[in-house]
Amino acid sequence: MLILVVGSHLRHHEPIGPVSICSSPPTESNGYLRVRCNGGLNQQRSAISNAVLAARIMNATLVLPELDANSFWHDDSGFHGIYDVEHFIKTLRYDVKIVESIPENQKNGKKKKIKALQMRPPRDAPISWYTTDALKKMKEHGAIYLTPFSHRLAEEIDNPEYQRLRCRVNYHALRFKPHIMKLSQSIVDKLRAQGPYMSIHLRFEMDMLSFAGCFDIFTPEEQKILKKYREENFAPKRLVYNERRAIGKCPLTPEEVGLILRALGFDNSTRIYLAAGELFGGERFMNPFRSLFPRLENHSSVENSEELVQNTRGLAGSAVDYMVCLLSDIFMPTYDGPSNFANNLLGHRLYYGFRTTIRPDRKALAPIFIDRENGRTAGFEEAIKKVMLTTNFGEPHKRVSPESFYTNSWPECFCQTAAKNPADRCPPNDILNILDNGLQKEATEQTNSTIS
Repeated sequence: MLILVVGSHLRHHEPIGPVSICSSPPTESNGYLRVRCNGGLNQQRSAISNAVLAARIMNATLVLPELDANSFWHDDSGFHGIYDVEHFIKTLRYDVKIVESIPENQKNGKKKKIKALQMRPPRDAPISWYTTDALKKMKEHGAIYLTPFSHRLAEEIDNPEYQRLRCRVNYHALRFKPHIMKLSQSIVDKLRAQGPYMSIHLRFEMDMLSFAGCFDIFTPEEQKILKKYREENFAPKRLVYNERRAIGKCPLTPEEVGLILRALGFDNSTRIYLAAGELFGGERFMNPFRSLFPRLENHSSVENSEELVQNTRGLAGSAVDYMVCLLSDIFMPTYDGPSNFANNLLGHRLYYGFRTTIRPDRKALAPIFIDRENGRTAGFEEAIKKVMLTTNFGEPHKRVSPESFYTNSWPECFCQTAAKNPADRCPPNDILNILDNGLQKEATEQTNSTIS
């Protein structure tokens, strides 16, 4: 298995691939694994990580994952349109064999393509499902096709090597295509030219507001739109706005985000990059935020060019936002509940050097904002500050359910520079040379054995 080390500036722990050197995948595979990853960019990203792990578990050859051209993005660019395929395959060469398509079989002088058996994996399926049900069908048919493939492998696995493989996929192998990386870097450079910048994922969008059932602050016409969206996309559930709001289940409004930042000491010179879809309710909700923090940017305002217009449609636009947020000095998600974008970014920033994040505790903040709305404003900023200073700002912390492995891969994906247990030690700096030499040795031995 491949081991990669980054973040060498860290004194005690560093993000890594696996800490032990394992052999490359066996030459003979049990068959081909196809998957269709559904959802948005970051849900698909987690699914790809799971697909690689599933292939490793079953000793299967992974067919390049398919990305669902989902109804939200209307994007059919696929894996080739978003990720660097050559880098993906090369980075994982010690973990699993990856092909772009199932090859044809030569039988009785005729070529015949293997038809993959379609299967629907259980949600959060245990490893045992892949080593029994899925593997049995793979051996019978030569290939299986798992669809849909989102959250179809349990996150909590009592095997550090498997968890490290997920990190290797998510944080090393999945690199966006060069034009996306170039465009993202250009935006970051322009933002940094005027000093540090903060990025905010402002999750005040129709889908999230509908999901949360937070309707009462909107006009009757807007409420009708939200309720219709909820009926069409989510299971029926009794949702009372006041009850939801009181326990922090509603996304923060843009104004609330601004008030939190002001209480923490940020002033109107703070440069903020906004990663968000279309904000529901429009300028009526944005104006209070903009009056507090006028230096708001998005990818269109920073890089207003034809190249940006051509390269930020659908998933690619989300990819640019992802990279600009990943590289920001501070990142703040306003709703890190069922938000794959925010959660994956939190995990990625933790992995690459414990970068600063501001994570509002909506439940603890809710009564303070409710008091303010009711005219009780005494001590407002001090109350906000008191809550916020007890939250985690990106330092390592033990993962506790329901926090996702993709949000916090500590400690599995981190090595120790002065470990007592050899299994926890950081790998040598020349680990890639060691693995390459091992692979070449295996190939030479196989060739010699065939000749003899």
